[in-house]
Amino acid sequence: MDTTGSRGDMNVTPMLDVLLVLLVIFMLLAMRERRTMDAQLPVPCAGTCEPGGPPIVLEVLPGPSYRLNRAPVARAELPGRLAAVYAGRPEKVLQVAGHPGATYQQVIAAMDLARGAGVRVIGLPPRTAYLSK
Repeated sequence: MDTTGSRGDMNVTPMLDVLLVLLVIFMLLAMRERRTMDAQLPVPCAGTCEPGGPPIVLEVLPGPSYRLNRAPVARAELPGRLAAVYAGRPEKVLQVAGHPGATYQQVIAAMDLARGAGVRVIGLPPRTAYLSK
């Protein structure tokens, strides 16, 4: 029997080291999970604002053939027509409606032509909103 009165104390240093490592790992994972999304907010107007007019819809049909607000447009004329439509508009927003028979490449090519004509924002309307019956 030991009569010197010594007691065995628990060493908590390794437990604190593990806790700090887990805390650092958690903080790094929490920072990594942060995601951002670009958004374009409307610019508030001073005084009276005039609406930009009805939305411009470009329909991409199989072939490919195009219709701009329900009016047929040849592929060669499309960049010029888009540039003329957006010349006086401050907001350059286009809705591109792909027909179910049109290929992905045809829709992307139409979007590329629109970007080349000065369109800044391209949206996709609901599937049945503008498609011909």
